[in-house]
Amino acid sequence: MSAIPLLRVSNLNKSFGGVRAVHDVSFEVGRGEIVGLIGPNGAGKTTLVNLITGVLRPGGGRIEFDGVDVTNHRPFQAAQRGLARTFQVVQPFPQMSVLENVAAGALFAGGAGSRREAERAAAEQIEFVGLSDLAHAPASSLTLPNRKRLEFAKSLAMNPRLLMLDEVNAGLNSGELDTAVRLIRSIAARGITIVLIEHLMKVVLGLSHRILVLHHGELIREGVPQEVINDPQVVAAYLGRRFAERYGSPPHADSAP
Repeated sequence: MSAIPLLRVSNLNKSFGGVRAVHDVSFEVGRGEIVGLIGPNGAGKTTLVNLITGVLRPGGGRIEFDGVDVTNHRPFQAAQRGLARTFQVVQPFPQMSVLENVAAGALFAGGAGSRREAERAAAEQIEFVGLSDLAHAPASSLTLPNRKRLEFAKSLAMNPRLLMLDEVNAGLNSGELDTAVRLIRSIAARGITIVLIEHLMKVVLGLSHRILVLHHGELIREGVPQEVINDPQVVAAYLGRRFAERYGSPPHADSAP
């Protein structure tokens, strides 16, 4: 495995007027990892994703992808480099078919040289996410769970090396959520690195190798899941004592009384 992390963020900053949305954030994501990114609403999670993917320009700091400085890249450049993302609000091209939506991703950033090649790549991803029966249906006709699957397929058609999933499970019921989690595991098994921005801690704990915690735009903790959910600062800022008592280990559990 390469010693160079796939993603390195160093002292990243972004302010909107007098509000510091992201302040001096630094972290790394290794190849093949699933990293959870959690924090309260307004903590700066989506702003951070937008900075990394080129939607926003940083006010300071540095972003490196596979050892290359990409601090000021544009969204299309990020996608073409293999840095893809999903969106909290799923917005496919409504009048285009499922196949056409996914083929657009293959043409835009997936390296497809023709429409025929793009449609072939799209069909593979549509089958992978379980939407083959709806390939020629208009995207506007899809249910919410199937729109989420379409979002996965569109991103995968771009041949990502790093996939940032921004609240991709929001609005799903427990059965739909289990299906989505299995799909995320299948994506990771392909060797795709994942950053999971998520409020559902059951999902975060079940998937993540490490967890990053943002609060008021600052990274207040990072580590393996059990360490993070037992951190008093994280409990106070986000999880709450009831959650910690249910899922965490008692502090100093292996210490002598």
